[in-house]
Amino acid sequence: MRVEPEGQLVCDPRTRCVGEYRDRVGPYAMLRPVGGGREWEADPATLLPATTAERIGAQVKAANQRTKRRM
Repeated sequence: MRVEPEGQLVCDPRTRCVGEYRDRVGPYAMLRPVGGGREWEADPATLLPATTAERIGAQVKAANQRTKRRM
């Protein structure tokens, strides 16, 4: 069993989303979208460290969403 440090960005292959690792709850890892939002459950055995391109993409998406909320 691999334990991710809290705050690390990981890729959930089931959802094809990058999320911030929050904690383990029972058999699930709790992930939160970069920039905030609703957490989701993921299988911790399938999580992969986010690549540089995935991290940048998730951060750009979060920045774009913040900009849209201000308009």
